[in-house]
Amino acid sequence: MSAPVWSVDPRTGNRREQVATEATAEEVDKTVRAAHAAAPALAERAQRARLLRAAADLFDRHVDKVVECADAETALGPGRLSGELTRTTYQLRAFADIAEAGDFLDVRVDHADASLVPPRPDLRRWKVPLGVVAVYSASNFPLAFSVPGGDTASALAAGCPVVVKAHPDHPGTSELAAALLHRAAEEAGVPQEAVSVVHGFDAGVELVRHPAVAAAGFTGSVRGGRALFDAAAARPRPIPFHGELGSLNPVVVSEAAAAERAEEIGAGLAGSMTLGVGQFCTKPGLVLVPAGEAGDRLVTSLTAAVSDTEAGVMLDPRMRTAFVAGVRERAGLDGVHSPVTPGANGEHTVSGGFLTVDAERLAGGGEYDLLVEECFGPVTVIVRYGDVAEVSAVLARVPGNLTATAHLGAAESEPGAEGAGDAGAARLLAELTPIAGRVLVDGWPTGVAVAPAQHHGGPYPATTSTSTSVGATAIERWLRPVTYQNAPQALLPAELRDGNPAGVPRTVNGARES
Repeated sequence: MSAPVWSVDPRTGNRREQVATEATAEEVDKTVRAAHAAAPALAERAQRARLLRAAADLFDRHVDKVVECADAETALGPGRLSGELTRTTYQLRAFADIAEAGDFLDVRVDHADASLVPPRPDLRRWKVPLGVVAVYSASNFPLAFSVPGGDTASALAAGCPVVVKAHPDHPGTSELAAALLHRAAEEAGVPQEAVSVVHGFDAGVELVRHPAVAAAGFTGSVRGGRALFDAAAARPRPIPFHGELGSLNPVVVSEAAAAERAEEIGAGLAGSMTLGVGQFCTKPGLVLVPAGEAGDRLVTSLTAAVSDTEAGVMLDPRMRTAFVAGVRERAGLDGVHSPVTPGANGEHTVSGGFLTVDAERLAGGGEYDLLVEECFGPVTVIVRYGDVAEVSAVLARVPGNLTATAHLGAAESEPGAEGAGDAGAARLLAELTPIAGRVLVDGWPTGVAVAPAQHHGGPYPATTSTSTSVGATAIERWLRPVTYQNAPQALLPAELRDGNPAGVPRTVNGARES
């Protein structure tokens, strides 16, 4: 008998209702095969766009119900969740536009040319969908990175059916989202099986191993993501696994920046590291601050701002327990201090705080390598450095990240100014670039704009591939290139035929077609 799936209130720890049952291996097989059979219905780009826009419209019409359900299961609050739903529907519509425009097909036509050495045949290249995509929902974004989120939207835009493994922290929200997506499919004339949801840990493992699954997208922990990544690679036919696993998101505050605006930076850091009870994948978890008076003022500002932050409920008791234990282990290291101690606050809540350590200790590695591992929750580590050599030594120990941030003085980026060039700001950005997918200057990494130029990814363990899960190019994860050589016009897709009847952007004989 299948195990029940319960919706749980994280504010009390009480079960709300049973919303589903865990899928058996046979049910996963049936679901994936049905998704595979639905693929032809997504062959037309206009049909994909209709599905995505219908979904966005339905979520907009049911915003109150969706937000209420998500808040009951995550305690993230109506304000935060309303904003997340707006982002989600924007993503759905954005990928509808992308599907229609066809730029992602990257169509390239090279006409035959017998005068070349060697002679060139007629070659026509574009990108085709991989097939069924398995999506693994995130705990901290029950909408934007879950059932109706960016992985699902981009896969559907690419023409790939989707099977989502729902996150156990918000199963009711997942079921509600699936129901709305099924209604959208019906309105768009697409089989409901184009988007399906399964529950259960074992179902997630069966999903990544299923022979009809062609790719997977994951957002979650290093441990869980690495296990699925290894399973995807160990299949008789390995598949792409695009996993977002973990990120420290280091921040470097220059001496000039601290001298000019220590209080502003301290307050901004407090807001970023405690946002959403510290449960953002882009939370700044390691911040290098200069030793001395200016750095002291920054820490004083941070102390006041964090102390004024209210305690909050984490997504589930397991995460709360891991957070408390992680803070305790880090605070127990010799030379690590806790000006504002983070940890348990009441029966179900936690309070934010931060730890401090000298750069010399952290640069030495050993047991201090624990400080360059992500601790999920409202805590950050302040590293006090004496000179740029210590900054470099610490950054050399930092693994791959989604983001890295530099806070600079007003003149540091001016050509010819003291601190600019190879010895200053430019050198710092050059050190941050190899360890992050997005490098920020004078800002905070929490908040990821959905835009064509966005990149939400980074070197391992931030992600398992070089792709992004946010922005227009997220669609590229679910495609592969195919070239037709000397194929008759009548047998070619419309996008590749002479005259471009599909009206998509193309490169012909090396030049952009007008």
